[in-house]
Amino acid sequence: MRNKAAILWLLVVLAVGVHQVQFWRSARLDTDVLALLPEDEQAPEVDAATRKLADQAGRELVLLVGAPDWESAQRAADLVTAELSKDASLLSPSALDASSLDAALELYRPYRDRLLTPAQRTWLSRATPEELGGTALMKLYQPAGPHLTDWEADPLGLWPDWWAARASESTARPRDGRLWLSGEGREWVLLAWHSQVSAFALGADGNITTVVDRARAAVTTQVPGSRLVAAGVPLYAEAAASQASDEMSTIGIGSLVAVLVLVWLTFRSVRPIVLVGVSLGIGCAVAMSVTALVFERVHLLTLVFGSSLVGVAEDYGFHYFAARQGKPPSERGPLMRSLLPGMVMALLTSVVAYLALGVAPFPGLRQMALFSATGLVGAFLTVACWFPTLDTGALPVTSFSTRFATSLARWPRFASTRAWWVGTAALVLFIIGGLWRVRTRDDVRQLQGAPANLIADQRELGRLLGLPSPAQFFLVGGQDEEQVLAREASLKARLDPLVTDKVLAGYRAVSDWLPSAEQQRSDAKLSARAEAQAVAAVAQATGEEPTRARFADDVLTPERLLASPASAAIRQQWLGRLGEKHFSIVMLRGLNDPSVLPRIADAAQGLEGVRWVDKTQEISRLLERYRRLMGGLILLGYVAVLLLLVVRFRREAWRAWLPTVVGTLVTLAVFGWVGEPLQLFSVLGLMLLLGMGVDYGIFMLEHPGEGSAWLAVALAGVSTLLSFGLLGLSATPALRSFGLTMLLGEVTIWLLTPCCRLPPGKDVS
Repeated sequence: MRNKAAILWLLVVLAVGVHQVQFWRSARLDTDVLALLPEDEQAPEVDAATRKLADQAGRELVLLVGAPDWESAQRAADLVTAELSKDASLLSPSALDASSLDAALELYRPYRDRLLTPAQRTWLSRATPEELGGTALMKLYQPAGPHLTDWEADPLGLWPDWWAARASESTARPRDGRLWLSGEGREWVLLAWHSQVSAFALGADGNITTVVDRARAAVTTQVPGSRLVAAGVPLYAEAAASQASDEMSTIGIGSLVAVLVLVWLTFRSVRPIVLVGVSLGIGCAVAMSVTALVFERVHLLTLVFGSSLVGVAEDYGFHYFAARQGKPPSERGPLMRSLLPGMVMALLTSVVAYLALGVAPFPGLRQMALFSATGLVGAFLTVACWFPTLDTGALPVTSFSTRFATSLARWPRFASTRAWWVGTAALVLFIIGGLWRVRTRDDVRQLQGAPANLIADQRELGRLLGLPSPAQFFLVGGQDEEQVLAREASLKARLDPLVTDKVLAGYRAVSDWLPSAEQQRSDAKLSARAEAQAVAAVAQATGEEPTRARFADDVLTPERLLASPASAAIRQQWLGRLGEKHFSIVMLRGLNDPSVLPRIADAAQGLEGVRWVDKTQEISRLLERYRRLMGGLILLGYVAVLLLLVVRFRREAWRAWLPTVVGTLVTLAVFGWVGEPLQLFSVLGLMLLLGMGVDYGIFMLEHPGEGSAWLAVALAGVSTLLSFGLLGLSATPALRSFGLTMLLGEVTIWLLTPCCRLPPGKDVS
């Protein structure tokens, strides 16, 4: 029977091996932080809009090249362009440059008569024929110079003011065929490039980051006093991929090395090292294959989280070899059968705790839960099916293992004495005081820790260019495109007073560049009447009979605008049809003070089809909601585990259960005393403490008084501390908080478990 199980598991492992080869040849690793977040079940159109906005912006790279003078800035920009152009398969220049102005002029020229600013609209509706005629005469006799169009096409000079309003959305201006701005003691050239590869399909190679760094080095060395500021989703995606890869190596490899060193010190044999390593490797491979088959993509943070699996999955191998020491090879089968009840119960509690992560609708957490649970099952089956067959030689008792095993007799045991009750009272006071100080923080920015240099560049670029915020915006919906544009206009009328009061620096809307068809027709009639009066006044004053230019008969449509390079500035804001409705986004500039956000949100009150979206706040509230949900699940989990333990150990079940309860409370108390905020990933760590911490008590109760059980618990505890201690070094705040939770809890549980062991001569029967 044992050989059949070993052969069957071998076939499964071979199948996993084949899948692993195929997977890594075309690995689909995801670095998109949005993939970790829950779907917005209350407003799916907001989630769809956010994702589409992120997808459209996911390939854009914006650079500012600055120097003390304009000539040096142009030379530096040429160097950057040369470096970025070396690999056309990686990056291509975007249409966002000065040359796109010509394309925009050609697109809008036939529709010039129906492009009016609100101020122009008000003036034209109130101006007298004399005022209109005077303005037209003044424009006619202005000195010759560069003009956007001739006098007949724009006798009142309306078009330059309309373009000036559009230009106010950015501080960049055309100069010598480039986009230029001045600020912070430098002259800057604005460059825009487009990634040929999706940012969310990038690996850890950092190809775009390497190219940008090479361009930065060329600029700083060849043009004195110059600098390059770069920002864009591709850079963040590559930084996340590189960080995750480094952390996976540090945590996974570091944990594995620590485990193998412990095995060598304990058993002084290569065989346990090899077999424990095999069980860990197969467990991780099984986890990767199952996760890849269930999910379309495997997230890199799943691998970082799963790399801590090394600190848990080796428990089964430790337990087997600790009991195997000093016994002849002929007892391998009976030994494994005697160990299986405790190992199965330990596996069950751990898997249940891991799978509890999947209760929350976080795709990333579900991946982590599946990866960890299947990895543990894979490691356990390797130990149960293969170890009795492959472990053929003798395994003598070493002095290190003897000292460890005999230390159990010297370990203090809980007793009803004054000293123990005083210590318990002090611990209770410590826990109560810490719990009173516990504070919570639910912030979506915990999910990813971006490098400081990228954040600094993003802030500087946003400050210089006055870029709109991607996290707060208005979502405008309607039954058709015309209704969306009309509703945008209503919203802008509410926002204009906020801009006047300097609550906002400004906004950017599609209807600024594309008025609704009704508005275009109305403005066309208004400008036609006013310009006819102006032309008549000029004819009367000069004796000549100028004629007004002809314009397009139809209106400018979204399809025509989006097909032109002129739409580059607002293309990502036009979401088009999502479900049964059409949507657009109105983006806001100058959101530097969070206290003004409620006032801005009030601007949408009463406007049908207009919704204020603060994605940072929404996701943070969602994190808070599921932190509370998982907190409730922990309480239910403790009750369920206690009932499970009572079935097996009856009145002695508290001995396996109490250390984990105290470990959880001590962890929360320490967080309170040191000021570490409690967040969702801390609570998830507490959930896993429940599953793993109880394992130690189970092993001790299954084999009371046996030094081998204590040796296995000691080795498992130390190795788990090492693995999760390394996870606490993660640059990602969420993973770091998770690691610290596990570290504090495991230390407490490991220290308390032997204190709750059975008295000599007593068993659980």
